[in-house]
Amino acid sequence: MQNHHTVLIIGGGTAGIMVASLMKRKDPQIGIAIIEPSDDHYYQAAWTLVGANTYDYDKTRRSMRSLIPDGVTWIQEYADKIDPQNKSVRTREGNKFTYEYLVVAPGLVMAPELVDGLTEAMDKGMVCSNYTDPNHTWEVLQKFQQGTALFTQPTTPIKCGGAPQKIMYLADDYFRKSGKRKNIDMVFATPGTVIFGVPEIKKTLLEVNDRKNINLRFGYNLVGVDAKEQIAWYTMAEHQRERNPVKVEIINDGDRKGIRYGMMHLAPPQAAPKFIRDSTLVHEDKWISVDSGTLQHTRYPNIFGLGDAAGLPTAKTGAAIRKQVPIVVENIRRLLKAQALSDNKYNGYSSCPLVTGYGKMVLAEFDYDNNFTPDPKLKQMLIFDSSKEHWRLWMLKKYILPYLYWNKMMKGIEV
Repeated sequence: MQNHHTVLIIGGGTAGIMVASLMKRKDPQIGIAIIEPSDDHYYQAAWTLVGANTYDYDKTRRSMRSLIPDGVTWIQEYADKIDPQNKSVRTREGNKFTYEYLVVAPGLVMAPELVDGLTEAMDKGMVCSNYTDPNHTWEVLQKFQQGTALFTQPTTPIKCGGAPQKIMYLADDYFRKSGKRKNIDMVFATPGTVIFGVPEIKKTLLEVNDRKNINLRFGYNLVGVDAKEQIAWYTMAEHQRERNPVKVEIINDGDRKGIRYGMMHLAPPQAAPKFIRDSTLVHEDKWISVDSGTLQHTRYPNIFGLGDAAGLPTAKTGAAIRKQVPIVVENIRRLLKAQALSDNKYNGYSSCPLVTGYGKMVLAEFDYDNNFTPDPKLKQMLIFDSSKEHWRLWMLKKYILPYLYWNKMMKGIEV
């Protein structure tokens, strides 16, 4: 196996495959390799729908081999140590690969150990998560008959900040359709100060929560889970407040508050992979330190970082990656020709398709400043205000986006 590559990519997720595909499309001669240990690649954006039994989990999986572009070397190993000074990456298997340019896109990892008791509770009994096992989420929703349905999220950044809400709205819809909702109290406990950071979307989501009578609790920092007693433990932030109160059992324990749940769906805490956290590439919050516009590393000019592990002040979504990839590819191609970086900058664009029920969706598209930035192409679908619930947006989520993902984005075709 050749050990030196012009462009070495760490990660065969959305970002890694897209960078390799677009770069090969633009310049077939560039020598590219991807370090990625997994046999499978998942379209995780559909896992929300899997958790509500409206998408088949098996359809979210493709073989990694089928996605690695022709002419790109696949190193099926675990990246373990990055040595930017010597332009090399060592794998867990003990092999060393050198590069001229390094693209770091390893994604993130679930870190349940950051919440006391969560590792033991995760994906068992009435604790579920679409982030890890969406089929189990659907089992829990069917099994649950009465009591408090708690939906919650951690204090760390997470993939798609809206995902912990989407399953809640679908669960509410399912509970109503199956006649159970009158016996269930729905609670959303979040460390955040608002339901969503984009004002236009926030307005719609508050209306949705009021209509569904969901108890919103802001300023709740998840610190522990007692699976045996079915209690989620929180410390309170200063901005603690609630909306649409319901009677749930609250246990006070010093500076902690416990919510007793009958079922709980949560996003576990999330972090960059350990080999990234232990490297010299991260800033103090342990995400890859890159320029927010060029995505070039702040200390190593021949390294670029993008995707979920990048320390960017925007939502970690596939839609964000879709806009980040062309910037990275253009900049590396320019540097290879000894040119200056492109004037094109990533503006923080991200998008969160917020499913609010079966057949209904709102599409939050925004930039670094939380400006609402809807795609003009939506008008072709006769959607004139994507901050409002619409069935056509549901069709986009369920049918059009998966098609675009597999057939365009993964093949390096810009959409």
